[in-house]
Amino acid sequence: MKLQISTLLPSFTLARLGSAGIVMNPASSSVTSVEHTFYGFPDNDPPGAATAYNCGGRNFIAGGKGTHDSPLSMASAPGEFNLCEVIYVPYLKKYVRLEDTCAQCIDDWKSGKGHIDMWTGSSTQNGGQQQIECENALTPDKAQTIIRDPDPNLEVDAAALYDPGTGACGTSHTYGARESSHRFEVQGFEL
Repeated sequence: MKLQISTLLPSFTLARLGSAGIVMNPASSSVTSVEHTFYGFPDNDPPGAATAYNCGGRNFIAGGKGTHDSPLSMASAPGEFNLCEVIYVPYLKKYVRLEDTCAQCIDDWKSGKGHIDMWTGSSTQNGGQQQIECENALTPDKAQTIIRDPDPNLEVDAAALYDPGTGACGTSHTYGARESSHRFEVQGFEL
């Protein structure tokens, strides 16, 4: 099954974004209504930082900072995205890369529902129940929009989503339409 993928922006909107200092890749596309969840060391299956795919030389270890050059690991259903595909998540202002699978994502994809599960925390330290509670707090109530084939220079918030050393949870580092499934905002422009 495929979700409807639409062209991200018409050319007149691209020009408006360009004048606002935002450069978008004309080949980019948005996918709406994608469920966003989070996982990490304590609730990976099996627990730890192992991933299903070796992308970007990480040697099957989850990680990343959320930049285009160091995207966060992401899990999804096989076939929902291309292996090692990098997408942009406006909800987090982070780039993520398909490196793993997720059982709930697979079930959702079979039902025609998009779902991404994004890595939090350390690849070497288990944050336990506190990390799982952080992942739940980061999860938006409604599905969100993602950008496929994103421009590599979109705004990034590289703050950690969870820090097992301090227990800090990055809930203040979420953006846009937390309760909306069909829109997000980039510097005042609703997309």
